[in-house]
Amino acid sequence: MDRQIYHQMAAVEDTHWWFVARRTIIKTILSTCVVLPEKAQILEAGCGTGGNLSMLTDFGEVSAFEPDTEARKFAGLKGNHNIQAGYLPDKIPFGMGRFDLVTAFDVLEHLEDDKTCLLALGDHVRPGGWMVLTVPAFQFLWSKHDELHHHKKRYSKRKLLNVTQAAGFLPHFMSFFNTFLFPVAFVSRLAKKILNTQNTQEDKVPPAIINNILLRVFCMERFFIEHIPFPFGLSLIMVAQKPQE
Repeated sequence: MDRQIYHQMAAVEDTHWWFVARRTIIKTILSTCVVLPEKAQILEAGCGTGGNLSMLTDFGEVSAFEPDTEARKFAGLKGNHNIQAGYLPDKIPFGMGRFDLVTAFDVLEHLEDDKTCLLALGDHVRPGGWMVLTVPAFQFLWSKHDELHHHKKRYSKRKLLNVTQAAGFLPHFMSFFNTFLFPVAFVSRLAKKILNTQNTQEDKVPPAIINNILLRVFCMERFFIEHIPFPFGLSLIMVAQKPQE
């Protein structure tokens, strides 16, 4: 991504409704769908500016890698984590078969060859270990935001399921999320296309009252998602397990 995007992320990811609520949803899924040992070894692939590191620390000892130097500097300010330079698929700076959980939050959409990259990540998961992925959903929602963030694609459930299985993992749980706000987002993106106003900055924190309302609405999904996977949404989350040898 452009250097400016990383600066924006670092500035807003602790307060912006989307980042905060997404962490809440991910934490709920990790708490209910993933069984980890004590002192679990966790790897975050493409940690960006480090917004998820503290949340992951609740589940074990966290390591991470990130290709962008500036992003790693920001991530290094988020706590005492082992953050290394690295990128997918062939520059993962950690030993194979070491981790109980590998995560890639909104990473796959940046990659040309997602299957090869997942295969590489899978080599770093212990037999019986877990992988948790999030990706943006539905190609018809493609917008200027995707272009600014250098996305290559958006995902359907079938596409995410296929690439996960092709990497040798057994799907355990999959759901759309950011569902309650889907109608608002769809209408907003459609209006921007019609009015040619797609350069509007979506990463900017809205006024406090709006930010709080959007945060509360999005966070409400945590009470339902583990029981009733959502049939549509702006994003997808996948929990998959590596078979025991």
